[in-house]
Amino acid sequence: MSDAQKRIDELVKSNEVVLFMKGNASFPQCGFSGRAIQILKACGVDPKTLKTVNVLEDDEIRAGIKDYSNWPTIPQLYVKGEFIGGSDIMMEMYENGELQQALTAKA
Repeated sequence: MSDAQKRIDELVKSNEVVLFMKGNASFPQCGFSGRAIQILKACGVDPKTLKTVNVLEDDEIRAGIKDYSNWPTIPQLYVKGEFIGGSDIMMEMYENGELQQALTAKA
């Protein structure tokens, strides 16, 4: 496991909700990242408890997260250490209630 993979693994396992995105919750820097933040807000996720990782600030994380999840795009959401998906999957799960359940389920 590379250094970037170890850092990603630590972030995913030590935070309940982690969003790897372009920009941050206050200033998303792509439409998909902005949409992911809006979905999480709609689910009642407190922006203060949400851990966001700006992949634009760290090329190793930006490349490493794609290998870590085996998922080619950003943003990527992790809840309780589990990979959920990108903004399209988040929207689909939000619309059918699965995302809310994942976010509120007790570990």
